[in-house]
Amino acid sequence: MKSRSIFILAIIGLIMGLGAAWLFGLERKPPPPAFAPVTNPYPDAIYANGIIESEQAGGANIPVYPEVAGRIIQVLVAEGQQVKAGAPLLVLDDAVQRASTEQARLQAESAQAQLSQLKAQPRPEALQVARAQVVLADANLRTARDQFDKRRASRDLDARSISQDVLDTAADAVYQAEASVEVARRQFALVRAGAWRYDIMVQQRQAEALSQTYVAAQALLQKYTIRAATDGVVLALNASVGSYVSPQGAYDGYSEAMGPPLLLGALQEHLAVRCYVDEMLLSRLPTADRIAARMAIRGTKMSVPLEFVRIQPYVSPKIELSNQRKERVDQRVLPVLFRFRREPALKVYPGQLVDVFIAQKN
Repeated sequence: MKSRSIFILAIIGLIMGLGAAWLFGLERKPPPPAFAPVTNPYPDAIYANGIIESEQAGGANIPVYPEVAGRIIQVLVAEGQQVKAGAPLLVLDDAVQRASTEQARLQAESAQAQLSQLKAQPRPEALQVARAQVVLADANLRTARDQFDKRRASRDLDARSISQDVLDTAADAVYQAEASVEVARRQFALVRAGAWRYDIMVQQRQAEALSQTYVAAQALLQKYTIRAATDGVVLALNASVGSYVSPQGAYDGYSEAMGPPLLLGALQEHLAVRCYVDEMLLSRLPTADRIAARMAIRGTKMSVPLEFVRIQPYVSPKIELSNQRKERVDQRVLPVLFRFRREPALKVYPGQLVDVFIAQKN
């Protein structure tokens, strides 16, 4: 009985082995690709990696960095929004700078008021007081002279009627009264002359310096509102209300690096393509008037003709287009720029990677 069971199991195992061998021996057709691979549209062409950019005079998008540091309290634009030159984009907390600007304004106004005060001298009231002091000094002089004349006359009548000491004291009083008159008259002349021109000059320079301080504080206050430098489109907004930004940019929690809070591109009637030609292929690069090129969009069968713009005549180290980090291998490339018209059916965006084929026109 036991031998029979072993025989049956052996037969079953043999059948299963033969079935598995037949099943795994079947030839399976590979599944079709998700999209057609990129093909060279020219018989002989140079291949280069490319990246789509907004069309700018400098050939690159505009990263917008603040010139001051602070916390964002307002975001006035949205991604994809068209903006005009000078339009406000972001507003930073400017409470401290606003207070400093107000302080500078008050100091400038105070200095200007002091300058006006110097230029308005002499005051009529001060002039009247100085004139009254001259009158008083003249009156004191007349009194002192009368006293001296009386004592001297008494001495002339009778030498024993008054002592020499009393006569000398009266003479000294006259001398002091004469000096007081001279001081009062000089004081009157000084008041009537007004402010010294050097005092006015010093105060004028002080007022100008404080006015410039106020102008500088106002200019710095304006920088707390980040504005568009040119007409364009907001391509990326990498900060929100409450984010802290500085001239180094805004911290990106995903890449753990500092980047621009906002990226601005040109109005996207045309887009640019910047491609990098390997230095080993530069000898095969056609002349500028003979360049023909097409762009293949990855994941599609679309092939877009490109219009040559210019060559940047400087061979630079190759970079990874995905995150702009320099590669360890010292491989160098030549940037070549093209442009194309953005059609509604053409769903491409700045920052997208493409394949570029460069050939010579027939």
